[in-house]
Amino acid sequence: MKAILGAQGVWEMVEKGYVELENVEKLTEAQKEELENKRKKDQCALTIIHQSLNDDMFEKIADITNAKKAWDTLQNSVIGVEKVKKVRLQTLRAEFESLMMKETESISDYFTKVLTVVHQMKRFGEKLEDVRIVEKILRSLNSKFNHVVVAIEESKDLDTMSIDQLNGSLRAHEERMDKGKQERVEHVLQAKFSWNARGETNENGRQGRGRGRGRTVDKRHIECYSCGKDGHYSWECQTSKEKKINLLCTVKMLKNQYYSLRSRKIKILKIVRGILTMELATI
Repeated sequence: MKAILGAQGVWEMVEKGYVELENVEKLTEAQKEELENKRKKDQCALTIIHQSLNDDMFEKIADITNAKKAWDTLQNSVIGVEKVKKVRLQTLRAEFESLMMKETESISDYFTKVLTVVHQMKRFGEKLEDVRIVEKILRSLNSKFNHVVVAIEESKDLDTMSIDQLNGSLRAHEERMDKGKQERVEHVLQAKFSWNARGETNENGRQGRGRGRGRTVDKRHIECYSCGKDGHYSWECQTSKEKKINLLCTVKMLKNQYYSLRSRKIKILKIVRGILTMELATI
């Protein structure tokens, strides 16, 4: 609200107010004009304050006719006396010191959580330098960032490092780690799929050699149990091979979505596994 009042050029009326003179008729024209301008600014500021309040807060200043008194009343109501402010600040300090990054939390989400508490502390008069916030964030990251913390502490001057610089550096490391995990998962899935496909091929091949050794088999009435069509065995089925290719493409697409939506990665992994199980069962 303070920013809006400042942008409209009426913050001075809220902060300092003005004196309503008596015997206005004795004033000069210049004094009358100046007084009228102050009245207009005061009413403009009071209007902005009214528009920014909910119904409960508005009731507390509904009968007040000048901006400064309305603002002072709101300050006493919301922030309270100095003792209440100190108690609230102590609570925020304890919350700030107890913040720890969760294993499933991203760098972006953790920075948002820390800075929300920091901004609340500053509103209550706490002076926080960047170096204190930087050090707090580094010592409260989860264990997978231990090597990153050591590298930053060894190579950077924490006294001059800004919060934005730390955020950018940690997010870059996080992206590299996520990319490495994605490649490992992709290799595991491809290896598992190749192993299953090879096992099915070997089984079909052994069955074919046992039944048709030394003679030509008429395939016109042979039904493929993969696609249901006549004329070929399932291990010769092109439709089955196309399904496998499509399945790989589907898996890759879902994995990309999985890594772009970190907050939902556990659910996406379950979906991928379910699709693999159902598709492989039909091939």
